[in-house]
Amino acid sequence: MQIEILRPGDDETLRHAGTDVFDDPVDARAAHEFLRDPRHHLVVAIDNGIVVGFASAVHYVHPDKPAPELWINEVGVAATHRGRGVGKAVIGRLLEHGRALGCSEAWVLTENSNEGALRLYASCGGVEAPREQVMFTFPLSAR
Repeated sequence: MQIEILRPGDDETLRHAGTDVFDDPVDARAAHEFLRDPRHHLVVAIDNGIVVGFASAVHYVHPDKPAPELWINEVGVAATHRGRGVGKAVIGRLLEHGRALGCSEAWVLTENSNEGALRLYASCGGVEAPREQVMFTFPLSAR
């Protein structure tokens, strides 16, 4: 299995994503735009030419932070490859990339009910934040 950071021009790789790796089918236009934005990062696991796992992130700067931070947006692994270290491998490579970018911290959100994600993030060295935190979402458009 190969673990790769996709770069501009790697759009074709995403056309070979397993059907249950991403939440929805890959949109060619959005993939093209994502890969060309230098603050967007996508690490994929490829097995026999098929993308079987990924982790996406954005590194960002903020006026009160002396170094950028890495927000891990999403992690996905095909059902056929779960429990085989794929999630840990793509997150590990993404964290390594964040360090190379000079990020001071990386963070990710998940639901308390997502036991697999909780185990995965803890196994990668993540420290669970206090339970008092609450996330709000603001729908900005109809889907």
